[in-house]
Amino acid sequence: MKLVVGITGASGVIYGIRLLEVLKERNIADTHLIVSEPAKKIISIETEYELDEIYALASHVYDNSDFTTALSSGSVRYDGAIIAPCSMKTLGSIASGISTTLVVRVAEICLKESRKLVIIPRETPLSLIHLANMVTVKKAGAIMLPASPAYYHEPKTVLDMVDFIVARALDVFGIELGAGKQEYDLIKRWKAIK
Repeated sequence: MKLVVGITGASGVIYGIRLLEVLKERNIADTHLIVSEPAKKIISIETEYELDEIYALASHVYDNSDFTTALSSGSVRYDGAIIAPCSMKTLGSIASGISTTLVVRVAEICLKESRKLVIIPRETPLSLIHLANMVTVKKAGAIMLPASPAYYHEPKTVLDMVDFIVARALDVFGIELGAGKQEYDLIKRWKAIK
């Protein structure tokens, strides 16, 4: 599987970082990483990660302003993209079809080529403009996956809540994390009440 991961300038950069960690730990995907300039600043504010550590988690790393990369062409095949987190600026650009960055261009390609695009927006409260942009990209084929963890799996740590969102994003691509073995499960799945 070949996945593009975009980390943009919204709070919650840990979602994108953890996504890369999980994919690398399990050797699941060929990952192509794009980190926006605002995201780089937020990484230094919200985490103890160095950029080089994050880049090492990906198979390939691209500059968000480089439109000469293979990812900027619809003729280059990849399975889809996950933008985690997705800033409202990035969401607005995707909804408007204005490809001012490589992350937005990748999203545009996913939509026009009918590839999977998972957007993890991280903003609260949401304005009517934010909601309208979400509806626009959803109608265009994106999967909106707000960073809203559940609690039925009885999370004990913040990482447990982050893992819930990461697992749901990977579910969209049919990526099985547990392989039937409890110790490899990223999250505890819902069990019906008897």
